[in-house]
Amino acid sequence: MQHLIILVPREAAARIRTSGSWGIVTFKVSGAENAGYVYQISSGSETALLPVQLKPERRHFLNFGETRQSGRWFRVSAQLHVLWYLSRRRITTLSLQRFKQFVPSGFMDPGRGGYIAITYAPEAADLIPGERLPDLVAWHVGADGVFPHDIDCEPEILGSEQLILSWPLEYLRRATVMLVGAGSIGGAAAHALATYGVGRLYLVDHDRLRWHNLVRHVCGPEHVGRLKVSALRHDLEQLRPGVEVHDFELDVAENADQVRALLASTDIVVGATDGVASRRVISHLARRARLDAVLACVLEDGALGEILRLRPWPDRGCLACQRHALREAGAIDPEPAIDAGYGTGTRHRPMTAVGADLHLVGQLAAKAAVATLLERHGVADQQLPGDHAIISLRPQPGRAPPFDLTHTESLRWRSATAPIPGCPTCEEP
Repeated sequence: MQHLIILVPREAAARIRTSGSWGIVTFKVSGAENAGYVYQISSGSETALLPVQLKPERRHFLNFGETRQSGRWFRVSAQLHVLWYLSRRRITTLSLQRFKQFVPSGFMDPGRGGYIAITYAPEAADLIPGERLPDLVAWHVGADGVFPHDIDCEPEILGSEQLILSWPLEYLRRATVMLVGAGSIGGAAAHALATYGVGRLYLVDHDRLRWHNLVRHVCGPEHVGRLKVSALRHDLEQLRPGVEVHDFELDVAENADQVRALLASTDIVVGATDGVASRRVISHLARRARLDAVLACVLEDGALGEILRLRPWPDRGCLACQRHALREAGAIDPEPAIDAGYGTGTRHRPMTAVGADLHLVGQLAAKAAVATLLERHGVADQQLPGDHAIISLRPQPGRAPPFDLTHTESLRWRSATAPIPGCPTCEEP
């Protein structure tokens, strides 16, 4: 079984670092998980124990743990933290008497049961070459010896800001991505976009989450009956609080004018709808707004995934133009009703894809959108090899190129084709 781990919330760590030489600590501990956190803390001989919140207050499992009284924290010399490091690696052991020598004041005899102690050594960081010792460590203090506990202190910076030195976050956190379609592909794309560090998301969909969606969707049963965009916004706000999420109960085909207005503050569009008409509307609106769009779907009953980047450039065609080029080349027509009028409700065959495959397609769509945003800023390692990606999820022999992939997880990129002469979407109004 794992050793006990002690979590130290930022507020508790700050109190220890700015107080005197010792204090009293109360812990909340989960025996099942062998984990605990600093629940209350005092400074010096003060008897008042000040509460500490472990966020999220209502959902973190340790907030429902068993309360353990009479712990201690001590300010100590840095050498004790070297011994903690060596004890953790079983290089040495520490007697109670030796531990006591490092505690200048406030030491408490452990009695029979012992107690949890936290020690603070502000000068400990660089004492071991190649290692960075923590300034706060945890111990079990008992009559038969003192043993190290694992510890994790909440850092000052959490979320996507942790990536600032290794990822071009400065561009992404200023970006707004509109995601049309909050189903299984769209839900996975939304989470991926937030994880990449996109600063603002517009979620557009009019459907509700239903029980039959749960086998594939990223949202859980507590959201059944909610609008999918509302459920996604709730989850993202809990998991990625640094992302600004706006949800819109809109049908992109029936409410095209309202969606068009949102495009004025959008940097790129990701389309993850499963309707032919809705994807065509997304293509048309993005083109007219001079915005890149990334469309994601599965084809052939979930046998193939597809990512299609549409660029509003004179030499790149819209969705209808790309499909026309496939038909002309003798490939399968993924959407035989692509020329149906807007709002007809024409859809793919019933969904038979596995949820994880849909999530994979959604994550690849998010990556394509992020790469497109970063490419604009000259980030050299974020250039896509093409505009049309085909992913083999369930390969079957006999398909016409470019859908003739023979191995699972094969990925093929193609270049986009030019507009069809007279295309009402691609021609300048």
